Order: sequence, then C-alpha cells, then structure tokens
Amino acid sequence: MSLPAPVRTHPAPPGYGPAHGSAPVQPFWTPPAPRRDKGLAAMVVLTVLSAVVLAGVGVFLLSRLGPPAFIICGFLALVPLAICGLGIRWVDRWEPEPRSALLFSFLWGAGVSVAAALLVGPYVTLALLQVVPAGTADLVGPVVQAPVVEETAKGLGILLLLLVRRRIFDGPVDGIVFAAAVAAGFAFTENILYFGSALLAAGPDTVYQLGFTFILRGLLSPFAHVLFTACTGLALGLASRRAGNAWILPAFVIGLIPAILGHMLWNAGPALLFGDFFLFYFVLQVPFFAAAVTGVWLLRRAEQRLTRRRLAEYASAGWFTPAEVGMLSTGAGRRQAMGWARASGVAPVMKEFIRRATRLALTRQQIAAGRDVAANLETERDLLGEITAIRTGMLAGQQLR
Repeated sequence: MSLPAPVRTHPAPPGYGPAHGSAPVQPFWTPPAPRRDKGLAAMVVLTVLSAVVLAGVGVFLLSRLGPPAFIICGFLALVPLAICGLGIRWVDRWEPEPRSALLFSFLWGAGVSVAAALLVGPYVTLALLQVVPAGTADLVGPVVQAPVVEETAKGLGILLLLLVRRRIFDGPVDGIVFAAAVAAGFAFTENILYFGSALLAAGPDTVYQLGFTFILRGLLSPFAHVLFTACTGLALGLASRRAGNAWILPAFVIGLIPAILGHMLWNAGPALLFGDFFLFYFVLQVPFFAAAVTGVWLLRRAEQRLTRRRLAEYASAGWFTPAEVGMLSTGAGRRQAMGWARASGVAPVMKEFIRRATRLALTRQQIAAGRDVAANLETERDLLGEITAIRTGMLAGQQLR
C-alpha cells in the first residue's frame, strides 16, 4: 500500500512518498521494512574469488611465457583493453554503473572465464571429436569448442551479477555494459597468451609475427569478444525489466545462441568463407560493428526518453522544474549544466545531482514494472531526500561565491 501524498496543486505519481516543502500528511499505515540488499556481501565474495582465480591464471601465464615475455605482452594487451575501456565509458556515461560491479565483471572475464576455457576446453574438444570423427582438433577446437565454452563462461558472469545484484540492472544498456566489461577482461588475458605465443615462436620472423598478431587482435579487432558477449548481456538486460525471475534463464540461453554463432563465424569465416582475413574483416565485420554501435546508440536514446518521461512525473508533483527535467534528460542539457557548474565551482555536486536524478528515474521504472516494489519505494524515498539536499547545497554554494 502506498503512503498518501501531501496536498499539491498537481497529483503525484502513484506510490509516492512524502514530498519536500510543506509538511506532508501523516501516513495511516506504515509498510514493513523491506529486506535489505543482501546481494552486496555475495558480490564481495564473488569478486574476491574471481581475483584469486585471476592470480592463478597469471601464475600459469608467467610460468608458460617467462617473465620477460609476460611483462612485454602484458603491456601490449593494455592497448586493446584501453580501447575497450573507452568504448564502455561511452556506452555507460548516461547512467554509470557501480564500479564494484564493473570490477567483478572484469575479474570474472579475465580470470574465471579464461580458467574455464583452459581447463574445460580440451575435454570438450575431445568429446566433439568422438561425435565428429572426421574433424580435426585444429578445426573443431577454434570453430566449435572455443565459442561454446568461452561464451558460456563469460555469460555465466553476467548471469551471476543479475541474480546477485539485480537492483543495479535497469535494462539492456546495463546488460551490454557488464557484458563488455566481462569480454574486455577475457580478451585482455587471452591477448597476453596470443602475444606471448607469437613472441616465443622460433624463427627469424618472430618480431613480424608479434607485430602482425598485435595489429590483428589489438588494433583491428579489440571489440570482437565484446560484440559476441554483448548479445548475452542484451538478452539478460531485457529480462531484467520484467518482474520475477521466470525470464532470466530463457533469456540467458537465447542470448548465448547469437553470441556463440557470432564467435563461430569470426573464427571460421576467414578460412572457410573468404580465405582472406582482410576481405572477411571489411566485408562482414566492419558493417556488423557499425550496426552494433548504431544499436547501442538507439538503446541509449531510448534510455534518455525513459528518463525524461519518468522525471516528468516527478516534475508534475513538484520535485523538479520543467527546466530541470530538460536539463537532466538530454545530453545537451547535461553539458550546459556542467558548464554552469564548473563556472560556479560546484561541478562535483552537479555531477552527483545528475547521477542520482537518473537513478531516480530508473528506480521509478522498476516500480512501474513491479520489480521488488517495497525495496524500490524505499530507494525512491532516499533518492528524493538526497536530491533535495544536493540541490539546496549546490545553490547555497553557488550563492556564497
């Protein structure tokens, strides 16, 4: 049951708590305290375990490559990782995800997913060779086994994050961001292995092989794993918007299908379809990447429209002015507001105001969708109080100058 709203000239959205300003009407019924977010402790444990696994993978790579090659290849692998990081930041800038969740995603991809591929992959290849005797390990491994094992391992990290910390999942953009962080971590560790293999290859063309591998994996295709795993993240992000958990497992399976098929095509395409990597790259992969970027841009635009619609509900209840809604729900409005805030010396406060207002709009969307309503109503009340305090402090700080 909702708390009654204070008297206003405009009606409040359904389910509203007390507003700022005049004294609110006292509630005639107080709901039981919602259960606290218990997923944070589980996330801490999973993050620590993922870090331990990554340390084990690092020791394995160090022993296999040797310290000099490990260090050189580690620095080289930072280049595609930085490129992926910039891409994730572009996608995530509208409503940044918690750093703890991004850290877990990266550690899962770089550690657990790689460990699963190294430990489970060879056994899956042997099993596949029993089913397809005519195949060879060189073909079955990269074309069938690697896509299935790697995408499943990466996808499990996103699935765990959704199950344990569902309150931070607001939709498909969040799913793509977490998937990209997992995939970037996986690619980072895998690149160290590939660069190291090229560096340690015997022969006079070792430097050429390393340079070619770096250009191929580090510069031409840093987003390959991101594109595959994003399919799983997109499906799980869409499922997160529905009440209950019934859609989560089907969405995970459905999302894995295009992720695995895309990975298979990437590994098999140059050899089986075109016979030339660069022809395959420019004819198929470049258009596919452009389509993916366009899709993400459209999803971000949809998230902006959702923010505007939900904040307009709060504006009608007196929490925001129409000008603030326009400022908070458009990229141009945010840039203009940050410019004013920097000139007024309150840029960090304005950034926090924008972040919490966006979180408020997405929380309202979760309430409208029927997701964990009691807990989200509590979050809504907290955010409204914080936003009011931030606005007051920001204006006071600006007036003191």
